[in-house]
Amino acid sequence: MAVPAMVLGPVLALAACSGEGAPGSGRPLFTSVSASPAGPSGAPGAGSTDTGSTSGTPTGAPEGGAAAGPAPASVNPSAPQAVRAPAPVRTTDVTKTGDLPGWKQVFVEDFSAGDVPLGRFPGPLYSARWSAGYKDGTPDTAGQRSGGKSGYYPSKVLSVRNGSLDWYLHTENGISMGAAPTPRIPNASSNPPRANSLLHGRYSVRYRADALPGFKTAWLLWPDSGVWPRDGEVDFPEGDLAKIIYGAVHFDRNGADAWEKFDSDQFVTSWHVATMEWSPGRVEFFLDGRSLGVSAKAPTSPMHLILQTESCLTGCPAPATRGHVSLDWISIWVPA
Repeated sequence: MAVPAMVLGPVLALAACSGEGAPGSGRPLFTSVSASPAGPSGAPGAGSTDTGSTSGTPTGAPEGGAAAGPAPASVNPSAPQAVRAPAPVRTTDVTKTGDLPGWKQVFVEDFSAGDVPLGRFPGPLYSARWSAGYKDGTPDTAGQRSGGKSGYYPSKVLSVRNGSLDWYLHTENGISMGAAPTPRIPNASSNPPRANSLLHGRYSVRYRADALPGFKTAWLLWPDSGVWPRDGEVDFPEGDLAKIIYGAVHFDRNGADAWEKFDSDQFVTSWHVATMEWSPGRVEFFLDGRSLGVSAKAPTSPMHLILQTESCLTGCPAPATRGHVSLDWISIWVPA
């Protein structure tokens, strides 16, 4: 989610469900705050709302439960009862390359051009296709409230090794460090020009992470306008790195942030393919090819993608907590 926050240097924007954002110029700095789930939710397939959010307005049934209605008709236990088969789970392709039905591929990266040492990303090998995002010392979402005790430090976090983009998440001198790189996606945006702006798209990543309580991903679509919550936000994959993976869509309800959340029952310590399909009137989340659910609260204006990885949203990591997030590949499509 996002609420207005302070403005830093070149004007930036941060966003997400437990607080995440998007680098850019000419926009106010925003943050997004929502609670991570406590643990596995069971079978995937339905959206849920997290009543622990501190700034969102959860959707779902009104407080107090469903409204009273007429008593159900009596049922003859001896009569045969119709059994409704469960609806099939929607699935999608999990490959990284090539056009798909309804989608034209416009970007793919598997980091096979070579390794880049810590602190040098994107370097000559990847600078045409990537930005390291926020500069060192930019407070992340929680850091805006704590005076910079958590923030973005790409020079201390990002590298390419063994064919993957690597985040080395750790704490130095009491500051927990993350990074928010962004791909440069071919597009026609001109007002302002933006390297990764799209109106509708399909975004797919193959990634894994160490279990690092206090660090999280909120890889998100943030509105080019910077007007939040009016123009929405989409987060996937999102979640504390010691908890389950989920997706979320944020939207405006009477001038306030409202949101829908879609839990999986999976953790980041295994390799997963996370895909979000943003089409007119809908956003659907897929994990390993299986749908987690659909939101009808889709953004209607151009958005840009940020692989925002940060900390301290539901409690900071212990000083000794350190480990890695690995992005094996990322692919992006536009409507065909």
